[in-house]
Amino acid sequence: MAEEMTTILEPSAMADFVETDYIKDITERALSYFKAGFPVHFRGVSGTGKTTLAMHVANKIGRPVVMVRGDEEYTTSDLVGGEHGYRLRKVVDRFVSRVMKTEEDMIKRWVDNRLTVACKYGFTMIYDEFTRSRPEANNILLSILQEKMMDMPIGRGAGEPYLRVDPNFSAIFTSNPEEYAGVHRSQDALRDRMITIDLNHFDYETEVAITQAKSLMSRVHSEKIVNIVRGLRDSGKCEFSPTVRGCIMIAKTLKVLEMEPSKSPRFAQLCQDILASETSRVGSKTNQNRVKDIVRELVEKES
Repeated sequence: MAEEMTTILEPSAMADFVETDYIKDITERALSYFKAGFPVHFRGVSGTGKTTLAMHVANKIGRPVVMVRGDEEYTTSDLVGGEHGYRLRKVVDRFVSRVMKTEEDMIKRWVDNRLTVACKYGFTMIYDEFTRSRPEANNILLSILQEKMMDMPIGRGAGEPYLRVDPNFSAIFTSNPEEYAGVHRSQDALRDRMITIDLNHFDYETEVAITQAKSLMSRVHSEKIVNIVRGLRDSGKCEFSPTVRGCIMIAKTLKVLEMEPSKSPRFAQLCQDILASETSRVGSKTNQNRVKDIVRELVEKES
C-alpha cells in the first residue's frame, strides 16, 4: 500500500501563526490561482516564510497534505515510487490427504511514493525547495501539471501506463533564488506551468506580530527588536540581509534570560552575536565587524 511509506498530514491551523493583512493578501492570491487550476510557487530568500506560508495555504485548501523536500540525490523514483523488496506467496495443496504439495514464489513489491499518492487520492503536495532536486528528477511533473496525467513506470504492475490525476490534487512549490548554493536552475517548461509569487521580507507590522507571537514578549519590546533588525537590513552593508528569524532568536533568548531590550553590554552582545551570524555566512571578519558596529549603534538608538 502507498501509505506504508508515505506520511499523510491532516490540515490543521498552526497555533502561533500570525495572519496580518500582508499574509491574508498573499493567501487570497494563492487560493484564487488554485481555484483557476494552477499550482503556486513561493520564491524568496531564506527567512521570508515560504514553507510556513505553504503550510498555511494547504490548511486553507483543506485536503490531506504530503510533504516532499528537494534533494540533490533524488531521482524520479523517489517521487513516483519503486520496487522495495519482495512479497512471498506460498500455496499449500492437501487435495490428496496423504500428500502435501507446496508452491512458493517471490513477487517484486511496488510501493507508491509521495507524488503518486497525492495525484491518486487528490491530496495537496508541498514540494519544499524543489530546485534542490536535479531538473531531470522533476520532469515527471510536466505532464501532471499540464495534462493532469501521470506516466507510470512499467514495473508498477498496473494495467494502465498512466494515472489520471485526481481533480482535487494541488501542488505548492517553494524555492530559494537560483544564486543560492545547492540550487539548480528549474526547467523553463516547469516554471511556465506554475504561478510564482515572489516573497520579500515581511512588512513592519507582520515582523512585529511574528516576533511577539513566537517569543511572548510585549509589543513594545518586540518593536525595539524589529527596529534593530530592520535598521541593519536598511543599512545595505550586510553580506546577507537579516530576516525575521533574527528577530525571533533575539526575542526568545531575551525571554529565557528574563531580560529586556536595553543599553546593557549584554543585550548589545546578544544582538551582535545573532545578527553577525545571520548576515555573514562565509565568516568574513571584515563584514562581521562592520555588522557589529552598526548593531551597537542601533541598540544605543533603540534603548
